[in-house]
Amino acid sequence: MRKRWEAFDGPVVTYGLIGLCCLIFLIGPASGFNTGYGTGDDLLAAQSAYFERWGVVPTELMSGTGSALLTPLTALFVHAGWVHLLGNMLFLYVFGAMAEERMGRLHFAVFYLAGGYAALGAYALTHTSSDQSLVGASGAISAVLGAFLSLFPKARVTSIFPFLLFLPLRFPAWIVLVFWFALQWLAARQQHGTGPGVAYTAHLAGFSLGFLYATARYWRATRVRAPATATEGERKP
Repeated sequence: MRKRWEAFDGPVVTYGLIGLCCLIFLIGPASGFNTGYGTGDDLLAAQSAYFERWGVVPTELMSGTGSALLTPLTALFVHAGWVHLLGNMLFLYVFGAMAEERMGRLHFAVFYLAGGYAALGAYALTHTSSDQSLVGASGAISAVLGAFLSLFPKARVTSIFPFLLFLPLRFPAWIVLVFWFALQWLAARQQHGTGPGVAYTAHLAGFSLGFLYATARYWRATRVRAPATATEGERKP
């Protein structure tokens, strides 16, 4: 079984997560493709019930009941709209593949799910009185971004910034990710109360935990390999 798993080339887990999120979205009420949910007010009611059933509700999660403890897992694969889905999947596509290659497929899959649980749990801890349902893979993907920053700080990625006339430019990954983190932090500072909106706290928690985990997990291995690499380089003519 392991040989069959390793026989596939490429970031299998990353592509699998993207495919699963897209499939679940298409058959759900938010995509607009499934006519079984009705239209107008019926569709809105179906969406609300769908998000409440499969999303994380902080007040319920903090209660510690068995069903509520499973909602972080289901919430990671549910998205509220096309922009929400495509934005998350773009970040996962850009940063997930290299992180998966470095960590290994099974390790990356467990890390992704654990990062999502931790991020959503952190949001619930800081919004204990909120009864708003939280859905989306943002927390898990934020953990991937944090790990990527630790593992590949010198990598360059193509990014688009509105204030640069939306021109696609290549920047060092650390600039893009630190800029992204700063935006999340500023937005979280501006966000008040427990009303609906973007879960910036989950983004910040996921990113921070992913960075710290990757740094602690791979720092020693990097230091061990570094002298050997330098020695090999010195032997070359």
